[in-house]
Amino acid sequence: MQLFNPFQTLSSALVALAAICVCGSFAPAGNRSNPAAEPMSQACPNDDSGLTLPAGFCATVFADGIGHARHMVVAPSGVLYVNTWSGRYYGNDTPPAGGFVVALQDKSGAGKADVIERFGETVQSGGAGGTGIGMYKGSLYAEINDRIVRYSLLTGSIVSSGSADTIVSALPLGGDHPMHPFIINAEGLMYVDVATATNSCQLKNRTLKSPGADPCTELETRGGIWRYDANRTNQAFSTAERFATGIRNAEGFAIDSNGRIFVTQHGRDQLHANWPDLYKPDQEATLPAEELLLLKPKGDYGWPECYYDAFVQKRVLAPEYGGDGGKTIGVCANKIAPIAAFPAHWAPNAMVRYDQKQFPARYRDGVFIAFHGSWDRAPYPQGGYNVVFQPLAGDRASGQCEIFADGFAGAVESPAKAAHRPTGLAVGTDGSLYVSDDIRGRIYRIVYHGGSEGGAANITACPSLTAPAGNPVEVAAQPPEGTHPDAGAAASNLPVPEGATREMVALGERIYRGQVGGAACTGCHGGSGEGSPLGPPLTGKKWLWSDGSYAGIAKTITDGVSQPKQYRSPMPPMGGAQLTPDQVSALAAYVWGLSHRASPSRN
Repeated sequence: MQLFNPFQTLSSALVALAAICVCGSFAPAGNRSNPAAEPMSQACPNDDSGLTLPAGFCATVFADGIGHARHMVVAPSGVLYVNTWSGRYYGNDTPPAGGFVVALQDKSGAGKADVIERFGETVQSGGAGGTGIGMYKGSLYAEINDRIVRYSLLTGSIVSSGSADTIVSALPLGGDHPMHPFIINAEGLMYVDVATATNSCQLKNRTLKSPGADPCTELETRGGIWRYDANRTNQAFSTAERFATGIRNAEGFAIDSNGRIFVTQHGRDQLHANWPDLYKPDQEATLPAEELLLLKPKGDYGWPECYYDAFVQKRVLAPEYGGDGGKTIGVCANKIAPIAAFPAHWAPNAMVRYDQKQFPARYRDGVFIAFHGSWDRAPYPQGGYNVVFQPLAGDRASGQCEIFADGFAGAVESPAKAAHRPTGLAVGTDGSLYVSDDIRGRIYRIVYHGGSEGGAANITACPSLTAPAGNPVEVAAQPPEGTHPDAGAAASNLPVPEGATREMVALGERIYRGQVGGAACTGCHGGSGEGSPLGPPLTGKKWLWSDGSYAGIAKTITDGVSQPKQYRSPMPPMGGAQLTPDQVSALAAYVWGLSHRASPSRN
């Protein structure tokens, strides 16, 4: 789901950038390891990754700090190429100097990149980077802004020094999913994800009880897979090249040995938040499933009218199009079902088929999927932030998925607190598996040291798709002596705006954390308003949508932000939740207190 993860979510700022209460809560990561999948520190003395892997596998940090690393590809020479991204998706922070494409090489054989070179467009040339990247006929293809371009790689050099050829231009940007991952098959056919601009094609995106557009004209230019010829230059995006439709966001691609193409799908968000009369609060965290799709010409996979309900194992009618909470199938009976499904909101951001021989043979019959991690499970524990293996038998799943690599997020699994979030995957010419992180630009390299067989007895199964959401999460109180980043942020320590009461601030804190009202703000803005990659800090240092007064904050919460100035996603009125006027006032009082906590005398 994503992006916003997001983030494929609501992150326009209320304070600083006017966003509030839509991206999800944070939760301590559970201990999901088993005795056969413990950190490999003793067996792997050079393992500095902090990852949990099956027995026999080891990992190293191949590179770090290279920018917001998205998708990757390995050249026949063994050089790893990474596309990096910037812009509104990452809060308009400053990217590293140089081009957005990064070439990484390990000349010493130590498992770490000792050559790192950047090329391609830069900030100065108007570039903002991208997600998609691929190799074909010795050339490197990469997404940059609204284009996919081709770089020629000269013999003896790992970077391109000339200008790039444009393969496809004018790809749609903006909205919830502005990225364009792609894959190129052996014949040079390039399949491009053109994801949706909205969550569910509502007349007002992500807004309480807003109906779906009928027809959904967004499907004319978004929400599907387009196909182009990687051998041709100067192709322009148009409706004629649509290959498949009804796919909300297909960031992961893989091609099997028979040429079949598989894509992942991020399931839609906010069933309970936007339709509280039809869905229980915990169904926000458990519906709908993420998906693995077999791509078919002219295939229709159901978005926006349908979503996949793992509890009934069917596509069901969405509430925006007359659905009744999952009971009615309607037109969804004619939509193509997934071949495998995964827990809700885990956000599958990349996929790769393992086609080398280093890993045990069982890993050559399936795909690895990088899950970026959830935000919309709030206020219940978040999930994902891992790499899983999905076994396949031909064009169907042959068993439950397995947690292959975990521990990327660190102590807390949430967009605001995760140390790293898996985003891209690539298989090296030596059989290594590379994983990218788009928070701090880390690249992991995973190898197998356990021989040519084994691994089957050491797996950790993915959670059941029908597992309960868990208990609502509230961050435990911590000593206020400066040992915790949220020290001093409790409502009892915040100033109170004129016209409010201490009790209102306390209620506002509960609303902020998703315990009241159905909207949790912590996933975007952090546990105490410190901000995250999905949403700005609520510190009051900068105001774009109000004067920072108590009344101004309340008005922004009530009205929402339909046209964000810096972040890419709009914020619907009341964050997409169903807040009463008293709850809006309480939430505004708490946010005002957060923005004034450094200067209590201003009360």
